[in-house]
Amino acid sequence: MDIAKALLKIKAVFLSPDKPFTWASGIKSPIYCDNRLILTAPDVRKLVEESIVRKVKEKFPEAEVLMGTSTAGIAHAAIAAWLMDLPMGYVRSGNKDHGRGNKIEGKLEKGQKVVVIEDLISTGGSCIEVVETLREAGADVLGVVSIFTYGMEKGKQKLKEAGVINYSLTNFDTLCEVAVVEGYITPQDEVKLKKFMENPSDPSWMEA
Repeated sequence: MDIAKALLKIKAVFLSPDKPFTWASGIKSPIYCDNRLILTAPDVRKLVEESIVRKVKEKFPEAEVLMGTSTAGIAHAAIAAWLMDLPMGYVRSGNKDHGRGNKIEGKLEKGQKVVVIEDLISTGGSCIEVVETLREAGADVLGVVSIFTYGMEKGKQKLKEAGVINYSLTNFDTLCEVAVVEGYITPQDEVKLKKFMENPSDPSWMEA
């Protein structure tokens, strides 16, 4: 709950059921997430990075390398790797168009045990692409540690089908619960938010 409280406090996750945001897909959403704001809030940054380290040590104690997702996961992977004294790299969204044309940045040996650090998981597509890139390069990808997940059924199913294990520091349900207790939203707002999550493409949540 501490992570959820912190993200709400700095508006890294912002809830606005009455004035929804418009996603690139056109979907009207009552939630907006920008975990880059964590980096500009030292107290929250410390909490998040130490929590990532604990999660990696707890779930993937044999981890040898941390790999960040481009671009939002890079800084978190770097800080966590520094705290753990581990090598770190990151995976580009596409091959570099100059130099050696790398998609994976940083030294990676075949067979090395890797944990991917991700800031946000929604449908899971971009995270799975990173994992598959690392696997193709010969890495033994143990799993993913993410800061926040929407917990969408579509995303969970895609991760399962791809054989990707994810552990998030906090999730949508916890965030809603904390938001009500802390007075960011009303219980009726929580109903709207949960209805939205059942089917983001259905705008009827706004009338709940």
